[in-house]
Amino acid sequence: MIMFIKNLGHVPDMSLETLREEITNVDAHIIRLIAQRQELAGKIAQVKIHGGLPVHDNQRTTKVLEDVFNLSVESKIDPVAVQKIFEILISMSEDRQRGFSGEGNLP
Repeated sequence: MIMFIKNLGHVPDMSLETLREEITNVDAHIIRLIAQRQELAGKIAQVKIHGGLPVHDNQRTTKVLEDVFNLSVESKIDPVAVQKIFEILISMSEDRQRGFSGEGNLP
């Protein structure tokens, strides 16, 4: 344990409680962004329905996953984990779109 703390370098001046509150605030912001992403997915569904396009777009999925991988590397966070998160977000968006097209069971 001492070795782990030693490897951290500078220990923040903020208390554990304060840092956890900041994480809670970030989590709430992430939720709001996911909700915004889902709202946009609904709008995309309307465009796809009007254009007779399928919900799943493999080319778009590949591009999104490549983009988030690269952004993760630039941000020095685990790109594989971020891709997994975005696979879930893409699945949620497609489920939302299916709901608009009458294929799904989401509100």
